[in-house]
Amino acid sequence: MNWILGVVIVLILISLYANHSNKRKRLKIIDYLQLNWGKPKKREEFHFKSIEKYFKNNNHKKEAYHILSDRCAIDLDINETFEIIDRTSSKIGQQYLYYKLRTIGTIESLLKFRDLTSVFETNEELRLKTQLQLNKLNRTASYYFEELVNSKPVEKPKVIRFVYMLSVLSLLCIVLSFFSPFFFIVLIIIFSINLFFHLKNKWNVSGYLDGVSQLSRTLNVAKAISNYSDIKLKFSDTSFINQVEKIKSKTAYISFEKNLDNEFASVIWLVAEFIKVLFNIEYLIFYSFVDSISTKRDALKKLFHFIGEVDCAISVASLKASEFQICEPKFISEKQLNINEVSHPIIENCITNDLNLIDTSLLLTGSNMSGKTTFIRSVAINSILAQTLNICFAKYYAAPFLKLYSSIRITDDLLDNTSYYLKEVLIIKELIEASNGSEPCLFVLDEIFKGTNTVERISGGKAILTNLNKGNNMVLVSTHDIELAELLVKEKYVLYHFSEQIENNELSFDHKLKKGKLKTRNAISILELYGYPVDIIEDARRTEKETFNN
Repeated sequence: MNWILGVVIVLILISLYANHSNKRKRLKIIDYLQLNWGKPKKREEFHFKSIEKYFKNNNHKKEAYHILSDRCAIDLDINETFEIIDRTSSKIGQQYLYYKLRTIGTIESLLKFRDLTSVFETNEELRLKTQLQLNKLNRTASYYFEELVNSKPVEKPKVIRFVYMLSVLSLLCIVLSFFSPFFFIVLIIIFSINLFFHLKNKWNVSGYLDGVSQLSRTLNVAKAISNYSDIKLKFSDTSFINQVEKIKSKTAYISFEKNLDNEFASVIWLVAEFIKVLFNIEYLIFYSFVDSISTKRDALKKLFHFIGEVDCAISVASLKASEFQICEPKFISEKQLNINEVSHPIIENCITNDLNLIDTSLLLTGSNMSGKTTFIRSVAINSILAQTLNICFAKYYAAPFLKLYSSIRITDDLLDNTSYYLKEVLIIKELIEASNGSEPCLFVLDEIFKGTNTVERISGGKAILTNLNKGNNMVLVSTHDIELAELLVKEKYVLYHFSEQIENNELSFDHKLKKGKLKTRNAISILELYGYPVDIIEDARRTEKETFNN
């Protein structure tokens, strides 16, 4: 009796220690969450190959108002912006935030997201409880749950009935072998055939294994979060949780071997594998599971979106509590863009600027490094953030809902034998085609046609920019061509510029937007400032005076 009492005491002590350890871990996570509220992630590695998987793989994008293209994402530094705004607690939330950042939905869905965000802004207790749950999905393995949502259906093999028959024969031979050794020999033959099907099916199983292993954990987190009353009020339908629950038991069996990590467990695995082969258990359960996945695909998508929406709302609430100046956008129907004290989130100590366009577009001039391209990128990225996350890095933002297209970072393609100019021609043709749609667009261009001669660059650029500016479309374009500025002012373009100063042999920029066209030329002075030979400077000034000042 004493040894029984001793075992009970040991088990109680182990239980108390485990409970104490879990409480300490929980308090440590809470301290971390409170300390880092409103702050960017520390020492976070952004594995964009995993982060962008949901955006790349899902077919729900066709329902969106607009999808930000890969080219646009590169032009506007979407990945770098993501690193600044990402405050999610789970890998699913991180994937969903990236998907959300590049997928413009409807104003109605955006307003619902705003309301959900406001809940976490004002209720710290709810936010911490929710983050603790989401943190359970912060392992790298949680990236793979996306594969269940977006995986292509596996076709059920035609031999499935034969496999069922083999399973019945295995059971029958086991019973009959007690009466005759002959049936034991038959059982060995059947086992060999079963082993062939089992190993052949392992490849299909492995494709689902990573995602399957995360389903139970994700489901448990969703169930816990959906029971919080303030969150429940924001989601009218959580029946998808019960639907996914129905396939949970099958996933536990399929993912069994994924959780084995020691020698003792390996022995259990060996016995389990023998039983699975003998009765084709894994084979039959897998295809039953695949059928369930196909029928519950919509429920799995809703589960992913539920976790993602909640985590993204907390992420935006944290961003709004940061040191950044952030406002909520105002959406209007008129062809106007009014933005005050706009900044770019990835630029530290960014100089803010104002821009007010009414039934016009912007043509921006200025020298290199003065801030032209950065400014049009700032306006564009804030237009995206306004329409995807309902925030702007500005004091005020008002504009229509816009589809966004860009032509900024263009390079020639040696593999495709495409020159810089031809590449730009093809890209701008896409912009022209988009401008003919019924929805208003925002076109962002930097140095149009700089890969060709001056005369055709200006004439072709003028014609294209005039065309893009039709209807409710708006254009933000930067250029060095003052001649182009003079032509476009007649085509409902307003002129702004950035300038630099050279004082005491030092070059400086104030990065402040100024109305009107650039009236000075400092390029040759900058050459002189940086020690170019005197004969080159004199030759350049003489050519400028003789050629361009007459």
